[in-house]
Amino acid sequence: MPSLLSLYRKIFFGRKPGWDEQPLPHVKVTCPQVAVRGDKVAQYAKVCGFEFDGQQLPLTYLYVMVFRLHASIFTLDAITFPLLGMIHLKNSITRYRTTSVDERYDLECELTSSQMTDSGLEFELVSRAFVGGEQVWESLSTYLYRIEQSGKRARPPKASPMSWSNPVSWELSEDLGRRYAKASGDYNLIHLHPVLSKRFGFDRVLAHGMWSKARSVAQLMPEIGDKPCTVEVAFKLPLLMPAQVSFDFDTESAEGLMFELRDVKGRRPHLTGQVKFHD
Repeated sequence: MPSLLSLYRKIFFGRKPGWDEQPLPHVKVTCPQVAVRGDKVAQYAKVCGFEFDGQQLPLTYLYVMVFRLHASIFTLDAITFPLLGMIHLKNSITRYRTTSVDERYDLECELTSSQMTDSGLEFELVSRAFVGGEQVWESLSTYLYRIEQSGKRARPPKASPMSWSNPVSWELSEDLGRRYAKASGDYNLIHLHPVLSKRFGFDRVLAHGMWSKARSVAQLMPEIGDKPCTVEVAFKLPLLMPAQVSFDFDTESAEGLMFELRDVKGRRPHLTGQVKFHD
């Protein structure tokens, strides 16, 4: 796997001129026979709230591994803008079967498409994990490279009409971003310290979007169990820490299990998602 140290050296100190207004190239990177470490999985599980039995990987864990491939794509000269400051809009993870610490994974990641929107350049990264030629896991992430549009003002997102009858509350400490960074390898500066996040226009540190997803999935594991499924989320309002947030889910929807992570009053969504089970 690419070294995190070398990747972040290129990300933090490399010079990128900015988007050249050309469609992004199709890029594919692969890494065969990747092993995972039980101690790192345990650290990740603890930060995200999963119960880890020493064997079965948390449903979201392989994203930690493929994130290095995401980062390696953005160190290529063909990508003319930096990874820092990128906005993660959506993520979908499909687990085709449970995965374990003892298995070795053939990982691949593709930059597949890009398009202009009112907010900027959107593009998708598709990541897959195989064991012995069998696809066991897949992730699709949609990112935004923001391009300021004059006269455009985004409306604040609204909570969904899902049932909000029995929410649980979580206290998020200011150091959560640093603890998740150590467990995941995602050292984006806006998540580490208020002094660093202020450089990007935020008064406080932001929670990682993929921590928010992982914590939500961990809460849902009694409903999900070992079933093959797809978990889709959209990242809404930034989650500034320290904070108290609320979470609830609804099993009555015809579209599957619906869930949201909101502010403590249950009014504004930080993340909205759904779980679709496979036959």
